[in-house]
Amino acid sequence: MTGTTLSEYESRARELLPGPVWDFLAGGSGTESAVSAGRAALDRVRLRPRVLVDVSACDTRCSLLGAPLAAPVGIAPMAYHRLVHPEGEVATARAAGDTGALFTVSMFASRTLEDIAAAATGPLWLQLYWLRRREQLTGLIRRAEDAGYRALVLTVDAPRVAHRPRDARNGFAVPAGIRAVNVDASVMSASHGGTAGESAVARHSREQFDPSITWADLAWIRERTALPLVLKGILTGEDALLAVEHGVDGIVVSNHGGRQLDCAIPAADALPEIAEAVADRCRIILDGSIRHGTDIAKALCLGAHAVFVGRPALWGLAHSGSEGVSAVLRGLSNEFDEAMALMGAVRVEDFDRSGIVHH
Repeated sequence: MTGTTLSEYESRARELLPGPVWDFLAGGSGTESAVSAGRAALDRVRLRPRVLVDVSACDTRCSLLGAPLAAPVGIAPMAYHRLVHPEGEVATARAAGDTGALFTVSMFASRTLEDIAAAATGPLWLQLYWLRRREQLTGLIRRAEDAGYRALVLTVDAPRVAHRPRDARNGFAVPAGIRAVNVDASVMSASHGGTAGESAVARHSREQFDPSITWADLAWIRERTALPLVLKGILTGEDALLAVEHGVDGIVVSNHGGRQLDCAIPAADALPEIAEAVADRCRIILDGSIRHGTDIAKALCLGAHAVFVGRPALWGLAHSGSEGVSAVLRGLSNEFDEAMALMGAVRVEDFDRSGIVHH
């Protein structure tokens, strides 16, 4: 990572950012046990390398729902990138394009969908929450289509935002001058003006998110767009099977970075049963605690087709803008290339369950 380790990007970001902003990015729900559990789950997986394989030309490239990627890596959807850098999502999009990575733009991005698309040279997906005001969703879908976004990612593990003690303690609110510019201002006004003991973001979610949606509501999105539909936040084989039965194109196995259900199963532990239930009928992405190139290899062995990187992308953005995000992504890709060679894997498709053991 151009001489800087991922932990150094994390440390520098923590130094640079105001305490409440850092807590908003780093914190989790309830006991916060799910935040560290994701890393522990990946650490329990060990790799089984094969030797005497010609690895003189390893190929890290892959395709995800028609999008060519330099490596099986994308940036997870995260709100308000301008919290950590003035250019916000525009800088992140530039970095993703420069490194051949996918960028999933949050519905609550702090730059417009159009400005992000203008800066991007790589594939973009748009993440959505289900709002009570469905006309807001319709408008976002249309704008995403017009701007060239290639898929929609519906977050399904957040009928409400869970209690996050750090944000409540800080009375966290999005600072003045930063807002979710792609959503009507009347919808987003509640995310400002936090008070001690209450997060304005949590209050906003209670007022605006629709907790009544079910599997049947997916048809509403399907009727309004031909873009591929990906569901983010699935952690069980039962729900993965239902997703396939409802015709989704992809699943993001994720526990929301430990920010939703406290004590939820880590994504890496949930991945094998989901891969078995899906049986290659849709694409699977592992989201959570990716910190090393070997984590990407582990995810592929567990049944994923790609991974999403979350907090580390924001660490890089806080550190040095677009260059920092590029360095984080390039470092992970380079480590993955090395892992491929040392595993005896020439292509991304060479990874399977024979390449891992749990301990």
